[in-house]
Amino acid sequence: MTTQNNGFRKEIGTFGGISIIGGIMIGSGIFYLGSYVLQRTNMSMGMALLCWIIGGVVSILGGLCFAELGASDPKSGGMVVYLNKAYHPSVGYSFGFTSWLVSGSGSIAALAIALVTALNNFMHMSEMTIKLIAIVIIIVLTAYNCLGIKYGSILQNISMVAKLIPIVVILFAGLVLGKQHPDLSVVPAGSDLSFGGMFGMIAFATVATLWAYEGWTNLNPVAEEMKNPGRDLPRALIIGIGSITVLYTLFNFSIYRVLPHEQIVSLINNDDLYLGTTVAKTIFGGAGGGLILVTQLIAIFGALNGMIIAFSRYYYEMAEDGHFFRDHARLNKAGVPQVALISQAVISIILVMLRNLDQLTSLVVFAGMVYNTLCIIAVIIYRKKFPDMERPYKAWGYPVTVILAVVIFFALMINTLMSDPKTAAIGLIVPVLGVITWFIFDKKIARDEKRS
Repeated sequence: MTTQNNGFRKEIGTFGGISIIGGIMIGSGIFYLGSYVLQRTNMSMGMALLCWIIGGVVSILGGLCFAELGASDPKSGGMVVYLNKAYHPSVGYSFGFTSWLVSGSGSIAALAIALVTALNNFMHMSEMTIKLIAIVIIIVLTAYNCLGIKYGSILQNISMVAKLIPIVVILFAGLVLGKQHPDLSVVPAGSDLSFGGMFGMIAFATVATLWAYEGWTNLNPVAEEMKNPGRDLPRALIIGIGSITVLYTLFNFSIYRVLPHEQIVSLINNDDLYLGTTVAKTIFGGAGGGLILVTQLIAIFGALNGMIIAFSRYYYEMAEDGHFFRDHARLNKAGVPQVALISQAVISIILVMLRNLDQLTSLVVFAGMVYNTLCIIAVIIYRKKFPDMERPYKAWGYPVTVILAVVIFFALMINTLMSDPKTAAIGLIVPVLGVITWFIFDKKIARDEKRS
C-alpha cells in the first residue's frame, strides 16, 4: 500500500465516462419499469411517454449542474466534495456515510442478487445458493477493480457496448415490424381528470422513470481520474443522459408498436411486468427469451461494476477529509482506494446475507433525491462563495435551469413524501446518523490535536 502521494491515474476519456454513466443507468429496469409508469398513468401510453421524456429532462437539468461542479472542482468523491464546500463538512459526510452503510453498498448487494436471480428460472437455485453466488461476484469484481481504474474502465466499455447492441436490435425491430398504432394522447378519451389530478399523476409516474435514470450522478466521483475533466466530464454527462433519454422513450414506444393495448393491460394486471421480454419473444420467437436473458445479465453486470468503481471514491474522500477510517484514504500501487473497495464489499456482503432483493431496492430512495437537490443548489452557492474559481463549463441557461431543476426535484420529493412516507422516513434517519458520526470523528480529531 502507498499513500495518496502515488496519485490517481488519469485513464478515463469521454467514451469511458459515457460508459460509466450508461453502465450504471441502463440496467434490467428498462425491461420492466415501463409497466410501473403505465400503472401510475392509468394505462395511458401518451402520458407514460411524456413522463419518460420529463424524467430525462429532469435528469439532464441535474446533469448540467453536476457538469459545472465536476468541471470546476474535479476531485475524487464528487457529491461529498460539493456538499462539504457548499454547506458544511457534515452534510457531504452524511451523504457518503449513507452510501457506505446503506444506499451504495445496498445497491451493490441488490444488483449482485438480481444478477444471479435472473438465472434462477433456468437453474432453480435456493435462496442461500443465490446469495452465496452473489457474494462471490462482489468479491471477484472488487478484486478486479483493485488492479486499477484502467482495467475497470475497459470492462465498463465492453459491457456498455455489449448490452446496447441487443437493446437497439429489439428497439428497431419493434419500430419497424410492429403493427400497432398506439393512442398517444396525453389525456385518454373519456378521462375526467382535473388539472391537479393530472399533475399529480404525471409527478407520481415521473418518479418511477427516475428509478431508471438513476446513476447519472456517479461519474463525478471519478473526475480526478479523467484525462481532461473540464472537457470530458460535461460531454459525457450531457451525451450520456441525453442519449439514454432518447433510448428509453423509443424503447417504450417500440413496446406499444408491438403489443396491443389490451394485451399490455392484461400482462400488467397479471403481474407480468417484463413487457420488453414479451416484445422480444413476439418478434424473435423462442430465441427472444435467450436474447433478453443475456442482455439483462450484461446490463446488471455493467451497472454493478460501475457502482463498485464510483461509490468507493466517496469513502476515500471522507477519509481524506479526516473524518473516516484513515486507511480508506490510501491508494494502492495501481492508484485506486483498495481499502475503501474492500470495506464497501464487506458491507455489501453483510447486506446480501441480511436482506432480500425487494428490501434492498427500496432503501434510501428519498435520500437520493434530497442530496441531488442539495447538489444542484450548490451550483448557485459555489458561484457566490467561489466567484474566481475556474469554470471550464458553465450550466446552460443559468440560473433558470438550476432553479427549474430544484423546483422539479422538490416537487417530486413532496410527492414521494406523501405517497411513500415509510421510504422517506428511512431516507432521513440514516443521514442524521451520518451527521452524528461526523461530529464524533470531529471531536476525536480535536482531542488528537490538543495532545500533539
